[in-house]
Amino acid sequence: MDTTAALAEELLDLMSRLSPLGATVFGLPGYDHLLTDHTPEAEESSRAKAVDIAARARALPDTDDPVTRAVVVQQAEATVDLIDAKAVEYTITDSFFAPAGELLNVMPMTVVKTAEQEQDYLRRLAAIPAFLRVVGERQVAGAAAGRTPVAHLRDNAVAYLDRYLAAADDAFARVSGSDAFNAARDELIAAEVRPAFAAYRDVIAGLEGRPLDRVGLCRLPEGEAVYAGLARVHTSTQRTPKELHQTGLDLMAALAEEYAEIGERVFGTRDVPTIFERMRTDPALRWNSEEELITAARAAVVRAEEAAPAWFGRIPSKRCLVEPVPAVDAPGAPTAYYAPPAMDGTREGTYYANTHRVEERFRYQAEAIAFHEAVPGHHFQIVLAQELTDLPMLRRVATVTGYLEGWGLYCERLADEMGLYSDDVARLGMLAMDSMRAGRLVVDTGLHAHGWSRAQAVAYLTENTPLAPVEIASEVDRYIAAPGQALSYMVGRLEIQRIRAAAEQALGDRFDIRAFHDLVLGGGPLPLAVLDEVVRDWVSAQG
Repeated sequence: MDTTAALAEELLDLMSRLSPLGATVFGLPGYDHLLTDHTPEAEESSRAKAVDIAARARALPDTDDPVTRAVVVQQAEATVDLIDAKAVEYTITDSFFAPAGELLNVMPMTVVKTAEQEQDYLRRLAAIPAFLRVVGERQVAGAAAGRTPVAHLRDNAVAYLDRYLAAADDAFARVSGSDAFNAARDELIAAEVRPAFAAYRDVIAGLEGRPLDRVGLCRLPEGEAVYAGLARVHTSTQRTPKELHQTGLDLMAALAEEYAEIGERVFGTRDVPTIFERMRTDPALRWNSEEELITAARAAVVRAEEAAPAWFGRIPSKRCLVEPVPAVDAPGAPTAYYAPPAMDGTREGTYYANTHRVEERFRYQAEAIAFHEAVPGHHFQIVLAQELTDLPMLRRVATVTGYLEGWGLYCERLADEMGLYSDDVARLGMLAMDSMRAGRLVVDTGLHAHGWSRAQAVAYLTENTPLAPVEIASEVDRYIAAPGQALSYMVGRLEIQRIRAAAEQALGDRFDIRAFHDLVLGGGPLPLAVLDEVVRDWVSAQG
């Protein structure tokens, strides 16, 4: 007879086989030698298993751990939506959103300390040629079926692979072990890995690509249905692209008053276009060096760590490292990202800040981004979830994007409550990040549901946010490459804020912010509707 715990374990195994690199990042044992099997037969089999797990979970009685049961259903159905998206066939870009980019970004994070780990890494290296061959075959077949990549991103991917192939230090050689391991690693890289990347580079260089005015999913066969599914995956809600687009427009309008208020204090004007122009062009607001950016990010993290005990009852046992994005990855990487620690302790949680073209990046963003990606954002949430050893492992590592990114964005505003922003210029950075996330609702749906061109998306963000042109171009390319993912941030934050406000209203003076945060972080990543129910039950239990 099925149990929720057994189904959670079964689903986690399926998800780990679908994303073994992700399993390695989280330190889940048993998958370190694997790469994703992108053959159509493997995807069809995985889809059938996910459908079956969801059905069996729905059939369980409500009394059998209803929270875990709800997570199993949502994660299984999200797995189906992701497989149905056939993203491997058209996602060709110069970042970790693409299969080849994921190899180059994630595998070098591996830490080998035992003979078994060394052998697993060598087996994974040896699997790269077959992996790239299958991915190339899928992308050729996808293009023939009308699921073509975006030409601009294809060209970026080719340039990325050219940089990799020209680099003196191979990315996969960053993983170091015994002398015998290092020698075997280098032989594999030279004889098999690099030739495989060169062959794959030639495959994608020859693919037809969509022009810049046809970059959205709605331009592909069944693209509208695929995008609706991805919106479900990344928001864990049933909100439609049309609804999300309007929400973004409404939020953008509301932010104008906040810009006017803070802009008057900083620049002496309430005119939002003038404030944006000052934020974009004032040389004093730009970084002078990579070292300056990294130093500021580290200072913000330390400040947040010191203030956290007044706002959280539980504090992660591991501190967050801050490092620059590796130079070979930086041109195609986001502004910043967080790499979680391995649960086996072999790798620390690390906040990576992008210092590429640093003189074009703005210093006012640094604090908000650090509070989102590191403390009390992703680092707190992920490390605390890893420490929930009484929960099924699926509950600790579930990819509920709306919860994960919603928490990060919630923390950007929470940081203002905590008094963490150093001045009003940094608060303008908080608003800039808000504009970007509200803009994501407009632009992501604009591109993929309404058929916007890349130029339309760039123009909208240029007019409605103070972001630098280099940031805007990178953001738009990210939305094109990873449809729906960008929706998760603002949808998640709005839900967490709504849930908190309802609890505050119900409890009045009895509301304890530390207890609330411990509750939100104490159940692992939860679909937003499930989080709402958990908090409602907590409020009811207090009478």
